[in-house]
Amino acid sequence: MSSTGSQAQSPSQSQGSHSLAFRVMRLCKPSFHVDPPLRLDLSDLIAGEDIFDDPIAASNLTPLLDRHVAKPTDSSDLSYRTRFLLHDSSDPMGLSSLLVLPQSFGAIYLGETFCSYISINNSSNFEVKDVIIKAEIQTERQRLLLLDTSKSPVESIRAGGRYDFIVEHDVKELGPHTLVCTALYNDGEGERKYLPQFFKFMVANPLSVRTKVSSPRLPPYENQETTYLEACIENHTKSNLFMDQVDFEPAQHWSATILQANEHHSHSNSQTRDTFKPPILIRSGGGIHNYLYQLKLSSHGSTQMKVEGSNILGKLQITWRTNLGEPGRLQTQQILGTPITRRDIELHVLEVPSVINLERSFSLHLKLTNQTDRELGPFEVSLLYDGLHEEKVVMINGLQTMALPQVAAFSFTDFHLDLIATKLGIQRITGITVFDTREKKSYNPLPDLEIFVDLD
Repeated sequence: MSSTGSQAQSPSQSQGSHSLAFRVMRLCKPSFHVDPPLRLDLSDLIAGEDIFDDPIAASNLTPLLDRHVAKPTDSSDLSYRTRFLLHDSSDPMGLSSLLVLPQSFGAIYLGETFCSYISINNSSNFEVKDVIIKAEIQTERQRLLLLDTSKSPVESIRAGGRYDFIVEHDVKELGPHTLVCTALYNDGEGERKYLPQFFKFMVANPLSVRTKVSSPRLPPYENQETTYLEACIENHTKSNLFMDQVDFEPAQHWSATILQANEHHSHSNSQTRDTFKPPILIRSGGGIHNYLYQLKLSSHGSTQMKVEGSNILGKLQITWRTNLGEPGRLQTQQILGTPITRRDIELHVLEVPSVINLERSFSLHLKLTNQTDRELGPFEVSLLYDGLHEEKVVMINGLQTMALPQVAAFSFTDFHLDLIATKLGIQRITGITVFDTREKKSYNPLPDLEIFVDLD
């Protein structure tokens, strides 16, 4: 596909003509040639549909047609009298065996590889010598050199001859791009001339990715750092996209699992991939497909992440192919989760008794984690009551203050707190608070915990 670019000349060469000229053809897959002629079945011309009602006539119809109609592979038939007949079930589609080369630059999308066949032609009657050719891509942000023959110039291009080369560029930016082709050469009179030509094209976004991050509220005794990531991919091109890979690459300390309707979960691990995964079709002109990932934070990573205050979850790696197999690849920016607030101390419930009886002591298994890089403690654990509550439904059984030793940096200690319930039904344990006796500092209490109190 040849494209005529606007020729720009330097001021010193604006009045002279050039012997050379660039011609650019984008190298991409050809398209199917669609020929929509009226195709006929010969039996419809010589007989009606009711001929099949007579079994004898129907059985004789096919041999009769075979004797008078040449097969499409019969090379002796030079009249092409059967070119409008249906020989195959795919003939009504109008797809011939021909492919059509593109006639223009066409649409160029982010993530594709721009491949161009460039020919520099000598249209004069004289030979040009010592030709230095350069080709580069210019964007709003950068300039990328694709070809430079300065160290080994083309010795000569004869009159009417040409010099051809191919350049490739991975498209990583949106917006206007310019393919700049320049030639520095000696013309037939020995004059040194400089020829620049510019070929402009736009790069569009082939797809859009919309993400949604949600973190379910789990009971306090379920200490699982779980986040769900929804990704919606929409096709903005005029051709179907076959998604080979839509993988989520989790950040450090995170693990990812893609959730699918067939319940066959495949873990996001670059070292273990399925042998064959059929591509997912996203249709042209606004087709969408949704992906759901379950992200889990490791126990050590939970502490480290909260200390650093980072909420980076990871990024998506997307690869696809078009109808004729042209590849594309995109990588999203880092996807951020819910902002993580740094806490020096975290108090979690590890275990709650399955049966809690009225006015009977029960033990609550708790875990105290030091999320700082220094030693903290010793601590006192107590049950603080809000002045609005008139009666104490759940109380500590025994001493009202429990002493805990010091906790090393990034370490934890677990302990049991004996409680007693004084009222039946669904009750709440509120106000479990940790106090640092050395720093004279109280930490946020444990979130309210619901229990069910039954009779013996």
